[in-house]
Amino acid sequence: MEHNAELRDFLRTRRARLSVDDVDIGGTGRPRRVPGLRREEVAQLAGVSVDYYSRLEQGRHLNVSDEVLDAVARALRLDDTERAYLFRIAKTKPRRPRRRAPAPAQRVRPGVRRILETLDDVTPAFVFGRRMDVLAANKLARALFTDFGALPPRERNLLRYTFLDESTRELFVDWEDVARDNVGTLRLDAGRHPDDPVLMELVGELSVKSPEFRRWWADHNVRERTHGTKRYHHPLVGELTVQYESVALLGDPDQTLCIYTAEAGSPSEAALQLLANWTGDRVTEGR
Repeated sequence: MEHNAELRDFLRTRRARLSVDDVDIGGTGRPRRVPGLRREEVAQLAGVSVDYYSRLEQGRHLNVSDEVLDAVARALRLDDTERAYLFRIAKTKPRRPRRRAPAPAQRVRPGVRRILETLDDVTPAFVFGRRMDVLAANKLARALFTDFGALPPRERNLLRYTFLDESTRELFVDWEDVARDNVGTLRLDAGRHPDDPVLMELVGELSVKSPEFRRWWADHNVRERTHGTKRYHHPLVGELTVQYESVALLGDPDQTLCIYTAEAGSPSEAALQLLANWTGDRVTEGR
């Protein structure tokens, strides 16, 4: 019998985060040795037999229907991102481990690079690829974070930067929230590309070098990066708050354009302008 380990672990962690108080179901009255709902309680909420749900949670290879997955998603109170992730990993047939060549390197097309350059003195902008690799970044993005293009290719990655560069704990005001979100985004990518050897190498390295990453990776949380707010404490320009928007690049699978903006007339806009002026001065001095 083949087993789907990712499906097993994902369902177990989703069940563990709920309690009887969270759902409309009567308790059994038995003392609880571990937190979370029991399998039979999830089965009852989903309207399936305990045996069927148990086999599903054990990761046994079942030809599970969309209707059952939808019922399980409702029972476990999954959000839209988690629901889509559940459907993806449940429909993925387990494979035996095998060596597989890495996918071809991702390239940013010239038109997208010109967009980044147009925004050089306006606002930070990046292009992220698989595994949250930083494929390109404009001048202000490099000034806000680091010059990813100057790093060795394997180190141009937002997860490595977040967890292995100690300066990020000062730069990111909400470092833990940022780091957790990045782990969730990587977990989502792992669901899309379960056989990516470079991703597995990245997970292994970070699990060894960072206890926080190792702990949060085991939580099996998933996160879709769409839009939001980030706060920074930059060593040159101080505090700034930006809003980000992530846009999928049609025609380039697994590439996302991420643009930061600051509210007009705000101290953060002034800080970005000061940072832009500083980068411009550095370019002039280097000529």
